[in-house]
Amino acid sequence: MKRLTLLAMAGLMAAAWAAPSLGADLPRPAYKAPVYVAPGFSWTGFYVGINGGYGWAKSSWSSAVTSGDVSPKGWLIGGTLGYNMQTGNFVWGLEGDIDLSTIKGSTSGGTGVCATPGCESRNRWFGTARGRIGYAFDRWLPYLTGGAAFGDVKMSPNTGLSETKPKIGWTAGAGIEWAFMTNWSTKIEYLYADLGKSTCSAASCGVDTDVTWKANIVRLGVNYRF
Repeated sequence: MKRLTLLAMAGLMAAAWAAPSLGADLPRPAYKAPVYVAPGFSWTGFYVGINGGYGWAKSSWSSAVTSGDVSPKGWLIGGTLGYNMQTGNFVWGLEGDIDLSTIKGSTSGGTGVCATPGCESRNRWFGTARGRIGYAFDRWLPYLTGGAAFGDVKMSPNTGLSETKPKIGWTAGAGIEWAFMTNWSTKIEYLYADLGKSTCSAASCGVDTDVTWKANIVRLGVNYRF
């Protein structure tokens, strides 16, 4: 009995000594370094920018004694302020801008106060307050936009007098924006703007005369996002 016990103990000791050697011969598990995945680009945040472009408009003069169509044209330049919030691929935003405008034109082919030497329609400043909705393709953002439009309409009939009226109307359009750096983006957009109908009073136009203003605007812009 003692002999069996001693043999068993000797066997256990031998197994204990052999175990580390067997473990050393087993293949070690392979460990791979984690792969870094860069976070996706986000449009969320405030931004400021500058914009500039070209506009062409139609301004119609009409009263009981006057008719005339003016085709004003000119340049715009100004500043932009906005905010975007991205949810998935959709980007929701609010944007406002204010521009100096040189859009003007005259005609002498009408009747009444638009007869020779003619009448002139002019816009000296233009602004918008709009919503935007876009669908982001990483750093590319095509979008639709619409909201309120603001501006002045200066009316100069052939009487040598003039009147200027501040107007509120509406605007709608579309564009595409590209983020070429982390904080910088550039865009091109088209806007249709309708400043409604102004009235040139009898004091300047002989009789109250309606003057409309509808414009097409194409602008380029550069924005910096915070």
